[in-house]
Amino acid sequence: MSDITPELLLQAYANGVFPMADSASSSEVYWVDPTHRGVFPLDGFHISRSLRRAINRGDYTIRINSDFPRTVANCANRDETWINAEIFELYSQLHHLGFAHSLEVWRKDQMFGGVYGVALGAGFFGESMFSTDTNGSKIALAYLVHRLNAGGFKVFDTQFITPHLASLGAVEITRDAYHDMLFPAVTAKADFTAPRTPTPRQLISAR
Repeated sequence: MSDITPELLLQAYANGVFPMADSASSSEVYWVDPTHRGVFPLDGFHISRSLRRAINRGDYTIRINSDFPRTVANCANRDETWINAEIFELYSQLHHLGFAHSLEVWRKDQMFGGVYGVALGAGFFGESMFSTDTNGSKIALAYLVHRLNAGGFKVFDTQFITPHLASLGAVEITRDAYHDMLFPAVTAKADFTAPRTPTPRQLISAR
């Protein structure tokens, strides 16, 4: 294990840096400060027709922080992951301290989509998401963006941009532009847990 503590991890986020490991079995964690950063403009989430239909079916339940460890484990359950044992433990500690959160999509007793990340001030730093059924992660992101808006957040950091995230409205900005957004956000106030989860109709009408 390294000397990274939850307090150091929060300081890193406040300065635009986050940790990664090379694989689940890696014993080392390193810091990352990308030259280009992925962010979600909180007024720019794109809901496609197919996602709109999936949301409107309403055959799911949204839960907040009901099973943070399982959410992280599901995110790590893939061929390539940066979530090793140390990262799992660090974010579990942040969760117990009230800084790391999960938003989960359930169907009966089965979690089939979810996302977790770190809330610091009015910045939310998305760490990872997963889906074991069609649209699971997209539904999670749609409800997450609504929650961040309702809770007063100013920045939704996705770390890197992917075609999947770009199709939903995420954009890539420079490191300097990210830092210009970051510092005012982490010193402002927001609340991740206070907003009520909207009904599917309320979520769609808010877009």
